[in-house]
Amino acid sequence: MSPKTIFIWMLVFIGSVVGLAFILTAGQKPTPATASYSTGESERPKAETDKNTIDLGTIKVSDVKVQDFALKNSGTKPLQILNVNSSCGCTAGQIIYKGETSKEFSMHTQSGFVTEIVPGDTATVRLTYRPASMPVYGLVERAVFVETNDPANAKLTFSIRTKVE
Repeated sequence: MSPKTIFIWMLVFIGSVVGLAFILTAGQKPTPATASYSTGESERPKAETDKNTIDLGTIKVSDVKVQDFALKNSGTKPLQILNVNSSCGCTAGQIIYKGETSKEFSMHTQSGFVTEIVPGDTATVRLTYRPASMPVYGLVERAVFVETNDPANAKLTFSIRTKVE
């Protein structure tokens, strides 16, 4: 090949990579700076949950179970959801806030920044368990982890317990 042909192919390749990067990042919100607080501050976000563990009883390995948990910001500053992940690839977490549902995040697809919950408002943490994707029988506990900027609740755990048959 001539140097001119090699140069043209290099430009096509670089253009394709740049174009693909734009396509893959389209629609993403920029990540705001993480607001840091100490537990001694009265003016800070406060993550509050009414429950964080649910017993689903007995389920079949072919079942898909979805459990929603409330996450309220009872503080005076925005509660930032900094990361969502899970204890297993069979379990996924989502954040639902102001009518928008995040994509699913799991052990292998951690989220990074998701959203901010304004003071006094509540979001939903959705845990989806699909036992068939990694079949385990017997007593099982799976969890979704939510990292926040609340210094007293920097990492929240939402979990389900069940017996898989």
